[in-house]
Amino acid sequence: MKRFTYLLALFALLCSSFANATLLNLVPESVQAESWTILDTQSGQVIAEHNSHAQRAPASLTKMMVGYITLKEIQAGHLRKDEVLTATPVVKTVMWDESQMYLKEGEKISVDQLLSGLIVMSANDAAVTLAERISGSIPKFVERMNQEAKALGMKDTHFQNPAGITMPEHYSSANDLAQLGQAITKQTPGYLYYSKQQSFSYNQRYHHATNLVLKIDPTVDGLKTGYTKAAGYNLALTANRPSMNPDAPNRRLVVVVMGTKSAAKRAEVAHDLMNLAYTYTRNEIAIKNKQLIAELPVVKSTLKMFKVQTQAPELITTSLYDQPYAIDLSTYDKINQRIMLNTGDGSLHPVDPLAETKTHLNIEMNEHALTAPLAKVMQLATVHVYQNNRLIRTIAIEDDVQIEEANVFERFLLWIKHILPFFGSDDFKVKIYPLH
Repeated sequence: MKRFTYLLALFALLCSSFANATLLNLVPESVQAESWTILDTQSGQVIAEHNSHAQRAPASLTKMMVGYITLKEIQAGHLRKDEVLTATPVVKTVMWDESQMYLKEGEKISVDQLLSGLIVMSANDAAVTLAERISGSIPKFVERMNQEAKALGMKDTHFQNPAGITMPEHYSSANDLAQLGQAITKQTPGYLYYSKQQSFSYNQRYHHATNLVLKIDPTVDGLKTGYTKAAGYNLALTANRPSMNPDAPNRRLVVVVMGTKSAAKRAEVAHDLMNLAYTYTRNEIAIKNKQLIAELPVVKSTLKMFKVQTQAPELITTSLYDQPYAIDLSTYDKINQRIMLNTGDGSLHPVDPLAETKTHLNIEMNEHALTAPLAKVMQLATVHVYQNNRLIRTIAIEDDVQIEEANVFERFLLWIKHILPFFGSDDFKVKIYPLH
């Protein structure tokens, strides 16, 4: 049976060249979670996943969205961390058996304290208090949550409440929550100040953080734990580690596991997936900053050719595992951080990560000429990145194209040059430049 599972995984690996492929192929049964994903936040590539689009109860991972919105409001100047709020009757909607700070109506509390309560204590009364302050009511805040989810491309998500209470139409997925984690680390990194706290106390109530990985790995700084009977034990985890690559000195990954059996198991599985991904993938510069991709002919303008170039360096994540066998996480050597592989002789052997990767890039032009006047952002080219003939990344090359139309006299000269080649007209062809 196990051999058959490996064959299926290998078949999936071979077929993955038809779409952007995940980089590491794991035996699903070896990962003790119902669904999970590993995302590189810098390249946006999925390193590995299983059932990552399955809609599941997110439990308190929901509060990641509450924290994200709150910190966006602070950044926009609509809210201050030191602002003191007065708890309203909304805190009475929190049941006695829910996680809470035990806020009482009329109690004074700062936004900063509420954020700690929300993220460290997973307090439902903190969630509803922040929601009401930001949007005026819980239903309006839930609308905001779903608007933000849609803006982030969270297609498998619908929220019904800010606390993560199990409800029929309250669901998300490992993929979507990883995207939310990516947005948090990039857009509201102040969230990590709270999520890396190992404890928080309020009104003589002391609470240990339930993210057990914080105690054993100093590179880990969040993101959120969650548990309900319907959801099982969920964990969104992120870490920032040095990469030993001068072009990309640091890497941040996000791992989301959903539906594990215990708090200890979610910590173990998420941490193993993260360590595996850091060891057997790396980030590389695929396209340099301001690198010339192509030149496009321009019609009705004195500008003959428009230069298509990158606006920022483009990172890709590549695999450092070259074996045709799927990875069995249950045999992963946690001490030496090595994949252990049975190649047929009955014993397990460590697989060292590759020192070099083989990638090549293909350029596909979306435009073959530009006609003036133009003043808009355009996707001019698409770069397809392949590793070992597998498509691993697609990069859109966009630019703000601003081209003025030639005046009447200039157009007359252009017409003369067109009909009289000896005046020096250029060939009307796209020029594509090699990227390696």
